[in-house]
Amino acid sequence: MAKKIKITWLVKPEAHDYPAACSYLTLLHDERTARRFVDRLKKAAMAEFKAKDIFRASGLSLLGVSNSHVKEDWKKIKSGCGVSPLLLVRDALNGKVVIADGYHRLCAVYSFDEDAVIPCKIV
Repeated sequence: MAKKIKITWLVKPEAHDYPAACSYLTLLHDERTARRFVDRLKKAAMAEFKAKDIFRASGLSLLGVSNSHVKEDWKKIKSGCGVSPLLLVRDALNGKVVIADGYHRLCAVYSFDEDAVIPCKIV
């Protein structure tokens, strides 16, 4: 049986994750709405969800380790470096979860363990 990789998580999202989330959310919403989501994410408590459940709720496809961003996150995980939690926004109108920041990290984590519990902030 293969040795299971322990994924090390940072206690909170990194500062640069919030502008990245805002940039992505601005593609889906006007700038004011995107900023409000990010302000709410900054204040949100940490939550945890399994990797496979986040994928199901988002409706996104899994990117493989051949993707350069996933590969970088994969290497980070493998070396034991801390990984930043995900930033998620509920899209109640469409019944989905938007991964505002952390899609590549999610894909990298999933490649190790689809049942991995991932710390997130969700609004």
